[in-house]
Amino acid sequence: MTRTALIAGVTGIVGNNLADRLLGHGWQVDGLARKAVGIPKGTRFVAADLTDPASLVRELAGSKPTHVFFTSWLRQATEAENIRVNSAMVRNLLTALEPAGSVEHVALVTGLKHYLGPFESYGKGVLPATPFREDQERLPVENFYYAQEDEVFAAAERQGFGWSVHRPHTIIGYAVGNAMNMGVTLAVYATICRETGMPFVFPGSATQWESLTDMTDAGLLARHLEWASTTPTARDQAFNIVNGDVFRWKWMWARIAGYFGLEPAAFAGEGIPLETQLASAAPVWQGIAERHGLAEPDMTRLVSAWHTDADLGRPIEVVTDMGKSRRMGFLDYESTDESFFRLFGRLRAARLIP
Repeated sequence: MTRTALIAGVTGIVGNNLADRLLGHGWQVDGLARKAVGIPKGTRFVAADLTDPASLVRELAGSKPTHVFFTSWLRQATEAENIRVNSAMVRNLLTALEPAGSVEHVALVTGLKHYLGPFESYGKGVLPATPFREDQERLPVENFYYAQEDEVFAAAERQGFGWSVHRPHTIIGYAVGNAMNMGVTLAVYATICRETGMPFVFPGSATQWESLTDMTDAGLLARHLEWASTTPTARDQAFNIVNGDVFRWKWMWARIAGYFGLEPAAFAGEGIPLETQLASAAPVWQGIAERHGLAEPDMTRLVSAWHTDADLGRPIEVVTDMGKSRRMGFLDYESTDESFFRLFGRLRAARLIP
């Protein structure tokens, strides 16, 4: 039988890559978002708002997905609002689908804030020891990831579907207008440095510069989502998902600099945040875009400096254990520098960077 996927957040970095993956494997793919921006060819677009239960009921009438992939979130001013809005989005979608009775599996994508805490207390207090493992207890703080999980668990008990939770580290992948996109942000920053002669300065902390870390390729995450949602032994499990290699940013920064023909600036012991470095760079980017005929002259559509600063500014080591997935048979691996290079190549092909 043909599997039918409903991807909530299909225009984002996770949803876009997942749709490509599933379409290539013969799935029927319905992609839900508010606007049809850059969705993969072959996706049936569902124009609906996850915060509006009535729009979901209306637009999903007659839909019978077998698998639901929830890859969306909306950033709010406080964690209390993050919890209220983002848990409601999960609840609204699963409630709208309940009458059809077709859902066999729901996959929820969260992230390492499960272990590090929400933005208001990010990387602070008593944190679990690295490498992070799925069986570590939740932190004693409010966290919208926990609230989203609880909505999935409650709906699964009520409706009888299986579930999986996927916790990637920082994701490297193609998307435009995404709120959390380090790869595109660094590509724009490196391009500005090359075009203007501005030094390519690491924006993060000394801990991130020196310590081991890892990341998640969006294509690898897509493969992991498909695997967990179709593998019986992976039913009702939470998983970490990272590339499988580890690196130090002092090495990776030089690799990225070399790709763009730059010399990395010497690290002075503490980085300069990208929000500071790029605060007045929007006109500079517009000029670069005009000179090179780029597709997106609005830097704010490409750059998420706040998120890159948060990740690279952490005062703690962040390394993730993948043993659980390996033991269950998911053995895929990506080299993180190659993940960056593939993304940069795709950005060039799309005329988003010169």
